[in-house]
Amino acid sequence: MRVLLDTNIILDHLLERKPFAEDATALFNTIKAGQIEGYITATTLTDIFYFARKYKGVEGAKQNIADLLSLMHICQVDRLILESALALDLNDFEDAVQIACAIASNLEAVISRDRQGFAQAPMPTYSPRDIIHQLG
Repeated sequence: MRVLLDTNIILDHLLERKPFAEDATALFNTIKAGQIEGYITATTLTDIFYFARKYKGVEGAKQNIADLLSLMHICQVDRLILESALALDLNDFEDAVQIACAIASNLEAVISRDRQGFAQAPMPTYSPRDIIHQLG
């Protein structure tokens, strides 16, 4: 299954944010095992660096980015994606960009704790726990 991970799921895992870290880490282990193909947007990486630097310093943030680059597929964000995101007419532009990327990459699902933010996505949205249980 090819899925897009919402930025917050990645932050939950990397920053060990309680109470969400356990499910996020289990999801990452599923990706590492090859049971799921994980995708993130290129813009997610800049957001991750910004937050990780605050908690882990520049070197820790760079390591997080390097780890993500080796594990995840990166969805390109270009003018077409941004225009598609605007056309979705969502209040949260970050979510709209992620949905536009998921559509352009023909992904099967979005993984997020914010199902409301992805309600307009044409593919289902699952929590990390839900997708792991679905895989059985």
